Order: sequence, then C-alpha cells, then structure tokens
Amino acid sequence: MAELTYEDYKRRLSIQELLVDAGYRLNRRDGLRYPSYVRIDSDGRRVRGDKFIVTANGFCCFQPPERKNYNVISFIKEHPHFFAEYTPGMSADRLVNLVCRRLLNEPQEIRETRIFNPGKEGKPFDMDEYDLQAFRMDDWESQKKFYPYFKNRGIDLDTQRAFCSHFFLASKHRTDSKVFINLAFPLSLPAWPGKQIVGLEERSRPNAEGKTAYKGMAAGSNATKGMWIAQLNSHRSDVGFNIPLSGVKDVYWFESAFDAMAFYQIEKKETVAYADLGNAVFVSTGGTPSIRQFAGMLEQTPDANHHLCFDRDQAGQLYAVNFALQMNGRVFNTHMTKKDTLVVTDLTGKYGRTELDVRTFDFEAICKELGLEKGRIAYRPPSEGYKDWNDQLMGKRMDEDKEQENTEERQTRFRR
Repeated sequence: MAELTYEDYKRRLSIQELLVDAGYRLNRRDGLRYPSYVRIDSDGRRVRGDKFIVTANGFCCFQPPERKNYNVISFIKEHPHFFAEYTPGMSADRLVNLVCRRLLNEPQEIRETRIFNPGKEGKPFDMDEYDLQAFRMDDWESQKKFYPYFKNRGIDLDTQRAFCSHFFLASKHRTDSKVFINLAFPLSLPAWPGKQIVGLEERSRPNAEGKTAYKGMAAGSNATKGMWIAQLNSHRSDVGFNIPLSGVKDVYWFESAFDAMAFYQIEKKETVAYADLGNAVFVSTGGTPSIRQFAGMLEQTPDANHHLCFDRDQAGQLYAVNFALQMNGRVFNTHMTKKDTLVVTDLTGKYGRTELDVRTFDFEAICKELGLEKGRIAYRPPSEGYKDWNDQLMGKRMDEDKEQENTEERQTRFRR
C-alpha cells in the first residue's frame, strides 16, 4: 500500500472535490471565476449563510464573512462532522487519511480496532510502574510530605483531609535512576469509579519562585474517557466511595482537581452548602473536557444535578454549552470565532447552524436559543474577575489580555 503524505493530498485533491463530498453544491449564480459552493436543505432551498468561496488557485476556500482560508487538510480537521468516516473521539489525522484515500481511490490502511488517546499513542498506562505515597489520616508524617504541593495553592489541611482518598504522591520507575515525585490525581472511568486507575493528572512540586514547573497527564493516560472522580470523606479502600454514582445528588465539574478542592474550601464556609456536598461527587476533566467524559458520567448519574464550574473565560463557557448539548442528546460541533461568536452546528436531525454573540455570556439565554432543557444544569463559574476557582481562593484576579490569551490557546484543544 502506497505511503501518502499531506502534501500528496493537497497536490492531488482540489478543495472543490472536498466541498462536493461534504454535501455542498456549485452555486452557478456566482459565476465560475471565484466559484462558490452552498448547502441545500431537504426542501431544495439554499441554507442562508452557509457558503464557501473557492480562492483563485482552486486549492483553498473560505466561508464569508470570515476570511480564514482552508486547504483540504484543515477543512477536514475543522469540519469533521461533514464526512461519513467521522466518529466522536477519532483522531483528526486518522479522519484526514480515511477521507482523502477514499477520494483518491487508494486502499485504506488496515488497523486493529482500539481506543485512540490523543497525543498518547504509546503503551497504555500501567500503575505498577509507579511507587506511591499515601496521605494517611492517622499519620502526621505522611501528611507533611504533601505540604509543598498545596501551600502555594492556598489549599488548607482540612480540605486535603476531606479529599485524601483521591490523591497521592507518585514517582515513576526510571532507567536513569532519577526520581521525580509528583502530586497525582488518579483518573478512572465513571462506570468503575476508583476501582481501576486509567491515568494520572499530575502536578510537580513548586520551584523556588512558587510556580509549578510541570503539569500534565502521565504517559499512557486515558484522558479521553477517564477523569478524576472524588467524594468527600470516602475511605473505603475497596471502592473509595460511600455512595455509588447512581445515587449521588450533585455532580460538580471542573477543569482541574485543584479547582475542585478550592471550590470546596470556599463553599464549606456556608453551613447549608457544606452539608449538601456530602452527597456529591467532584469531577476534574484534567483540562479540555471530552464528549466521552460527559457521556460516561451522564450515563452513570441519570438523576443528578450537574454544576458546571468551568473557568470564567470563553473556553470554559464553550465547555458549558457543549455539556448542555450533550445532556440533551444532540449530535453537534461547536467553535468560537475571533469575533466572539459561538458557532453551533447541530446534526441531530436536519442540518442546523446557529451563530451566537457571546461578548456578554448568558448561559440560560443560549440554552433557550438552542432549544435545550437545563432543568438539572446549574452554570456556576468563579466570581466575576477570577479565571478559575483556585485563583478565587487565592484572591488572584485575572488580567483581560491574559484571559483572552488563555481562551484562544484552550479553544484549539477540545477533545471528542
């Protein structure tokens, strides 16, 4: 079977072939000098605002009013739902190869069926490769080892004790004899919370300036389906949970375990709120949440209320909308434009595309515009002026320029 590269695809395929395959038709009314392709609805009428214009060289296109050019590679990657080969969770590079090989009548590569873990295609995570140090409630010496990791986060000892069943110190066995000890938050699947660790959300010990030099996922972690799932004061070693997920009243969603612990520390000051947290689980997606994380937890908590405590920036707002779409059973694709517009493509029934101005974000209004039920969803970002819950705990207000920078970086990493 011939090895083909992206350059081969761009050289041998025109953007017009790709547009036709994606369901667009040549719009002859616009002429042929700069051909345009439009989508037709089930009644044979043009879908307003859904048009791509082919640039002069015939190898790129753009969608007015934006002038962002797409070649055959970027078009497939940014519009995966246009193609029959696409399934949620698959690699964008894999999709490009499948679509382009089909259009070029090239035989498809033979692959064993497996779960794709973005950026971590080596061997799967193996807990036996790590030495662990636990935070033990009856051992002060064991607790002191965790102090450097939590001090600069403002997370106090009471909060550490409340969550102590759901973190530990981990050092991986290395061939060079070097030892790196990280604070580790174990990932598990919602179907078996705490029973099988499928990865680690890791944080290094802060350096002399108090900054965390390393944060990320342990090699081989299943960050597409796995997540950090924690319940207060749960110390059963066989399961780690006092209440099964099917029986919890509330699920609190965060982008990091530190944010979940900070939220708890802030909320526990209020007696009523603190009492309610005993029948809840705290979830960290370990960064950009995936559709599979949403779906897995929703399946296990059919009657729970879901509190969306993602960061207070556009990326966090996008995650909240994605959750609401998933909870309502929609098949969808979303993205933010640089003009502060949220674009929602709904593929559940007929093709539908909605553009929403999110300069002033109103979660309830957006759900209403999209026809989404939100009876069991509560949108709970940090207070105005704070990027995340850990920053709010520390009183660290965000700078507007930094907020935009973080948002643009994280919007490129939404996982399916």
